[in-house]
Amino acid sequence: MDIIKTDNLVFEYVTTNEEGDVTDVNRALNNLNIDVQKGDFVAILGHNGSGKSTLAKALNAILLPTKGSVIIKGMDTRVEDNLWDIRQTAGMVFQNPDNQIIGTVVEEDVGFGPENLGVPTDEIWTRVEKSLKDVNMLDYRTSSPNKLSGGQKQRIAIAGIMAMQPECIILDEPTAMLDPNGRKEVIQTVHEINKTANVTVLLITHYMDEVIDADKVIVMYQGEIVMQGNPREIFSRVDELKSYRLDVPQVTELAYELKKAGLDLPDAVLTIDEFTDAMSKYLKG
Repeated sequence: MDIIKTDNLVFEYVTTNEEGDVTDVNRALNNLNIDVQKGDFVAILGHNGSGKSTLAKALNAILLPTKGSVIIKGMDTRVEDNLWDIRQTAGMVFQNPDNQIIGTVVEEDVGFGPENLGVPTDEIWTRVEKSLKDVNMLDYRTSSPNKLSGGQKQRIAIAGIMAMQPECIILDEPTAMLDPNGRKEVIQTVHEINKTANVTVLLITHYMDEVIDADKVIVMYQGEIVMQGNPREIFSRVDELKSYRLDVPQVTELAYELKKAGLDLPDAVLTIDEFTDAMSKYLKG
């Protein structure tokens, strides 16, 4: 069973005047069909304005379809009675962790979600400890979030979602405001959660190097899905990606340019280790 499924999803931002007449319609999502299985790690790429964040909000029922449907574990987001269960099933992590952290102490913030769900006190603290351990932040449980780095704050935000025990986490550009070290910490944390807890992950990003370990990559452009496949399939189509105003990982770009220059290198080299191995084989050959 799909944990996330969209069927010809359309979302339009509608502008009206003071009289209530429609003055403008902007179609942000156009007939999107997405299937995500339990335990998948799916990365969604797209330039600014491609519809990525609108899709994230639609998957969490923050925005409801103009046409088509979004089904989360069999529950239609258009049915109001489903919203509570949908948001427990699919937790959302936003771009700015400061918008998601409300507690003055880390452990209290992480426990806020389960408390609102009516989880018994003993169970809340068990979940808080496990969630902080999962994101490698247990040593900071009594700290003030205001004294943490951006990457640490984002990991606390992820722990707060994990404490609610969702089956899926949707991350809307969670590293956009972080430095390279913070980005690396957060992405590593998300991968560990995906592997150890079998939590389904949808990572929305425009950083190419964050998607090379995903199970599946979806590329969006002007509200539509224009490419789908595993990372190697996607990054083997360098010119096509560039036509959608996207880059590729630097090592992939280097290997691509060398291949164009005549070197016998494989398509879609994704990591430095792969590049080193490919160059070593070429030089020996």
